[in-house]
Amino acid sequence: MTIAVINTSTANIASVLYALDRLGAAYRLVDCPEEAQDCARLILPGVGAAGPAMAALHKSGWVEVLRKETRPLLGICLGMQLLFDYSEESDVALLGLIPGRVERLKSEPKLVWPHMGWNALEAVNSDEPLLNGVEPGARVYFVHGFYVKAGPACQAKAHYGDDITAIARQGYIVGCQFHPERSGAVGAKILENFITNTTSAEARS
Repeated sequence: MTIAVINTSTANIASVLYALDRLGAAYRLVDCPEEAQDCARLILPGVGAAGPAMAALHKSGWVEVLRKETRPLLGICLGMQLLFDYSEESDVALLGLIPGRVERLKSEPKLVWPHMGWNALEAVNSDEPLLNGVEPGARVYFVHGFYVKAGPACQAKAHYGDDITAIARQGYIVGCQFHPERSGAVGAKILENFITNTTSAEARS
């Protein structure tokens, strides 16, 4: 089984590839949908701003393809945010695969903006496949200034001035706001779970 890593030309792609190497996973870095036709799963990584990222996905032909996908898809950090409907960052429409909107994290006196560092995961759905074998309260690494409030799609949350959607799911479409590729053994387990436990062709509703 080969995983297609969508080349969004952002800073964390290399670290995602290294993490897949450590797991012994077969993967291919792809620029366009045609290069991923024989891949079983997709990863959409991202670090940066929503507007330029969506422009790049439109240019490469990924937007319409992702809106019709039936293969398991994992969005990471900005890649998770792109799965939702709309982002305040750049005032831009996103992929619309999971209902919800991306908002700016509130600035508070005792909290540094952006949210950067280790934070604990709190499971909302104990049956979430990405959390198989992950201890309650496990800590993972975040770097983001925008977020999705914990809502119906939230499978795990973290707290940073508000309840942040840390893992979101709609059927076979799943996202991590944190960086599993930078989260040590916990992150490696979460990536392994995506590779081995997520089934395709599930209903989005």
